[in-house]
Amino acid sequence: MPAQCFPPRGLSVEQILEARAEHVGRSLSISYQQPLKIVRGSMQYLYDEDGRAYLDAVNNVSHVGHSHPRVVKAGQEQMAILNTNTRYLHEDLVRYAGRLCAALPEPLRVCYFVCSGSEANELALRLARTHTNHKDIIVVDAAYHGNTTTLVEISPYKFNGPGGAGKPPYVHVVPMPDIYRGEYKRTDPRAGEKYARYIEEAIEQIPHRSVAAFICESLLGCGGQIVLPENYLKEAYRHVRNAGGVCIADEVQVGFGRVGTHFWGFETQGVVPDIVTLGKPIGNGHPLAAVVTTPEIAASFTNGMEYFNTFGGNPVSCAIGLAVLDVIEEEKLQENALRAGTQLLAGLRGLRERHPLIGDVRGLGLFVGIELVLDRHTLAPTAKQASYIANRMKERGILLSTDGPFHNVLKIKPPLVFTEANADHLVSTLDDILREDLAR
Repeated sequence: MPAQCFPPRGLSVEQILEARAEHVGRSLSISYQQPLKIVRGSMQYLYDEDGRAYLDAVNNVSHVGHSHPRVVKAGQEQMAILNTNTRYLHEDLVRYAGRLCAALPEPLRVCYFVCSGSEANELALRLARTHTNHKDIIVVDAAYHGNTTTLVEISPYKFNGPGGAGKPPYVHVVPMPDIYRGEYKRTDPRAGEKYARYIEEAIEQIPHRSVAAFICESLLGCGGQIVLPENYLKEAYRHVRNAGGVCIADEVQVGFGRVGTHFWGFETQGVVPDIVTLGKPIGNGHPLAAVVTTPEIAASFTNGMEYFNTFGGNPVSCAIGLAVLDVIEEEKLQENALRAGTQLLAGLRGLRERHPLIGDVRGLGLFVGIELVLDRHTLAPTAKQASYIANRMKERGILLSTDGPFHNVLKIKPPLVFTEANADHLVSTLDDILREDLAR
């Protein structure tokens, strides 16, 4: 990228870290042992101040590519005309709501716009509780659904971690349907149904079976990039609906074509949720999110209490959201996710044959996890080697991250413009690093 595309040099990494320590809350995390100062992004690449390019294989926010010209243009043009709150009529709001609903199955036909995935999941819980008149929530172990007080309370990834206060009485945790590490393995054709039985058992423990909602990611992110076993959501939803509860699909990390075979992750399970929450990729880095539900649930929520969101669905956000949908469709990014993801998974599974440290490779499309273990029989996790590899990949110009309950899963969720050549480069570089002395 030409030098004129970069901003003038500013503070050094050391100066920024010093200023952060003084003025920014220290619980705000930074990636990598040697943090990066990123000053530019273009499609699947990020650039530091020296102009070095990094292949971004983990940022599932810039869904159609960093600084995609079509998305940038849409935002700039609308910002120059109007951006105000949502108490006024604006045609892009209804155009965008119509486009989103057209991409979703019936009866998901009513939208609420917000600014983040956390806001979306918070609102989804309000909708479910208002509709059912119940409070209790069923969640999957190791799940993360957002950073508000309520969402931390229903997120085992947070409330069971450092600083967590444990789960409140209204939260009921069921085992993660992990067919690699869990009770039922991928060799069991009925694993999904068996894991779903835990939801039925949780409902039986709730007084009067008064469940408000079951909320679950369509593929599990912080749980370790877990692909749900066949029939899991179908059976889980059946149990919840039989008890009068609402089924919420958290698509914040996996929606909009990332899985390749389908536009939405929940479609891979053959289900239709009662509420879908959308975030991260929906605005390609712009703070936009949404909740889509049924007319019946929306009618319950129209109970006299006004719902208002100052910025949710503002003209600039809607223009950007429309542009993202246009780019996904016109550039065939869902198809690319399937093609590049298939290539990537094949390459990574080849590495598993050569490197015992790789216990499992799993994923759909460009949603991929590599679980690292010290022993393939005991499945002893190794966070140390996972962290080492992520940092070494960064030094080699490829950005990955780690996740999972044991922090031993390398997660790969690149922008959907990630190519088959990028996949080959990632696999080759990872192969090199796996040959290093990882015990040091």
